Amino acid sequence: MVCKEVKITAEKIAKMEIRGAGKIARSAAEALKACTKASKAKSADDFVKELGEAGTALIAARPSAVSLPNAVRFIINRVQNANLSARKLKELTIKTVDKFIEDSEKAVERIGEIGARRISDGDVIMTHCHSAAVLSVIKTAWRQGKKIRVIATESRPRYQGHITVRELIKEGIPCTLIVDSAVRAFMKQADKVIVGADSIAANGAVVNKIGTSQLALAAHEARVLFLVAAESYKFHPQTLVGELVEIEERSAKEVANPQDFRGAEIRNPAFDITPPEYIDLIITEKGVMPPQAAILVIKEEFGWAVTGL
Repeated sequence: MVCKEVKITAEKIAKMEIRGAGKIARSAAEALKACTKASKAKSADDFVKELGEAGTALIAARPSAVSLPNAVRFIINRVQNANLSARKLKELTIKTVDKFIEDSEKAVERIGEIGARRISDGDVIMTHCHSAAVLSVIKTAWRQGKKIRVIATESRPRYQGHITVRELIKEGIPCTLIVDSAVRAFMKQADKVIVGADSIAANGAVVNKIGTSQLALAAHEARVLFLVAAESYKFHPQTLVGELVEIEERSAKEVANPQDFRGAEIRNPAFDITPPEYIDLIITEKGVMPPQAAILVIKEEFGWAVTGL
């Protein structure tokens, strides 16, 4: 039986009430912590089974956001591999959750520091969707005194770009909001494109909000640098063994009322895949790297052996 806290969190993630890969990962970790505190399991085996069921329920909420399963596996794998009593395992779980959340928050700050070095005074930056890592880079550069401007897409159909623009306004950063289909028209004004990532494959391909590959193609054509800002826990270990990243298809109702278009199929993929040849650099908390180095990050973070939950 999955605990109430996990069910509530999974539902909020599925409905996108909790959005953004980092927030999703930290919320899932917090749900596992709440589940641990509420657990009545007396034996280590029962607790591990209980935690595993909770993890499976959370992962099912958003299959494409690899930060979610990576966060869950980071916690559960450490518990499964510890030969401890149920009480000690619960203590370990809580400590591991706290460490994951602390490291996650520090990673965003560190990405901002590293990424800001790639921003020049006077740069115009184009971005897509809403990414804490990207905003950390932009805000850090602005606070360093660099006079920058941002062009942000609406990021339909959920309009996450509106969140980005509101944050930029609060910071006092000059910004322009554009419709997604205008990226090629505005690309000639941009010096750099910086986007986040929901998942990064072993070959350096980036899975991100639908429309990201459109920006990458336009940037490639215009010879504008295309950068990705992402925490290392967004690298996808399963892609090492040939597993494809699942692209989530969301409800047609997010796009339009199906009753208004009877007889037509309405498609709503949440993500697309940007090939590595259209990506110049990936900025992580560990440093800046070409997309071809993604496999080395996966090896360092997860090892060569990839197992299920």
